[in-house]
Amino acid sequence: MDVCFRWNRKNTYSLAALAPLVPGALRVKEPHDGIMIYSFATRQSESVIREVKKANTNSIFIAGGPHPSGAPVETLDHFDYVVIGEGEDTLPELINTIISGKDVCGVRGIAYKDKNGRTIITDKREPVDLDNYPCFDPDIVRAPLEISRGCPFRCRYCQTPRIFGNKIRHRSMDRIVHFSRYYRDLRFTSSNALAYGSDGIHPRFDKVEKLLSALKDTGARNIFFGTFPSEVRPEFVTDESLELITKYCTNTKVSLGAQSGSDRILRKILRGHTVDDVVRSLELCFDHGITPVVDFMVGFPGETEEEQEMSLELIQWICKKGGNIHSHYLTPLPGTPFADVETTPVSKRFKKVMGKLALTGKATGSWE
Repeated sequence: MDVCFRWNRKNTYSLAALAPLVPGALRVKEPHDGIMIYSFATRQSESVIREVKKANTNSIFIAGGPHPSGAPVETLDHFDYVVIGEGEDTLPELINTIISGKDVCGVRGIAYKDKNGRTIITDKREPVDLDNYPCFDPDIVRAPLEISRGCPFRCRYCQTPRIFGNKIRHRSMDRIVHFSRYYRDLRFTSSNALAYGSDGIHPRFDKVEKLLSALKDTGARNIFFGTFPSEVRPEFVTDESLELITKYCTNTKVSLGAQSGSDRILRKILRGHTVDDVVRSLELCFDHGITPVVDFMVGFPGETEEEQEMSLELIQWICKKGGNIHSHYLTPLPGTPFADVETTPVSKRFKKVMGKLALTGKATGSWE
C-alpha cells in the first residue's frame, strides 16, 4: 500500500519534519490510492476538504496539523483519522497499525470513528524530545531549523500552547549545529527565538550566545535570528539581546509581536506584556540600528474603535521612526478560547490608514 504526503508550499515545514519518519512515502499533489496524509491550517481547510470530498480514489485519509488538531471531531466528517498534536511518534505508529490490519484503538494521540460511528479520541501523548527526531531529511526537503517548540504563554487566540504545550522545549545546540551544515543562510522557527535555552519567561542570553557563536564557527555565511518565520517577544528585547544579534547575525530587522496598542486588549487576550513594554523594546531596536517588523492584530472581540485608534497611533509612530508593520484580522482558530468568538469589524479609518501605509511599503498583511 502506497503511503503519500499531500505536498504543497503551505505545509512544507511540518512535512519536512515528518517525511524522514515514514521511509518510502511518496510526495503527491493530488489524491492517490493508498494512505493519503494531509497537514493543514485553518486558512487551508476549505480547499483541503473540497479536494478530499471530490477525490475519486481508493484512499485512507489521515489529517494532521493545526486545524485538525484543534477540530478533530469536525475533521472526521471528511477524514478517516486525525493525528492530534505532534506527529513524530503518532503518525508512523498509526500508519504501521493500518497497514498491518490491527485495531487502531491502542494508538495514542488520534481521533477516529468506530464501527458504530462513534467518535473516539485516544489518550494524549507526552511531548516529544526534539533531539530524537531530525529537523528534515536533506535528500527530501529542507526547512528552517526548529530550535524550540511550545510556549509558556497562553494568548487566547493562539494554537501553539494548545498543540505543543506550555513548557517550551529546545533542540540541543549540537543537533542544531549538525543540521545547520546543510545551509549557508540560516533561518529558524520558534515561538520566541530569544527564549532559546530558557523556560520561555526568564531569558538565558548566555545560551543564546553559545548557540549563535557555535553557528558562526560552522562557517554559515548568513544567520537570520529573530526574523520570520520566528519572532521575538517585547520583554526579551534588551541591550544585551540586540548586541548579540548585531554581533553574530546578518539580519538588520527583527520580527516582534505587539498585537495591540490597547492595554485592556492585551490583558484580555492574556498576551503577558504591556504597551509600554512594546514601546521600550522598539526604542531599543531603533537605538541599535535594528528595524522592527511589528505584528498587530485587529478585530478582537469587544474591541472598540477607540482601541483600534490606539493601535493606529502606535503603528504610525513605528512607521515614522523607521519600522515596518505586519497586520492581519483575527481568525478564530479551533481549539483556542477564541474559537467561537464574534470578531469586531474594522473601522473605516483603520482600513484607510493601513491602506496608505501599504502603498508606501510600510505595512503588509490583510486587515479586512
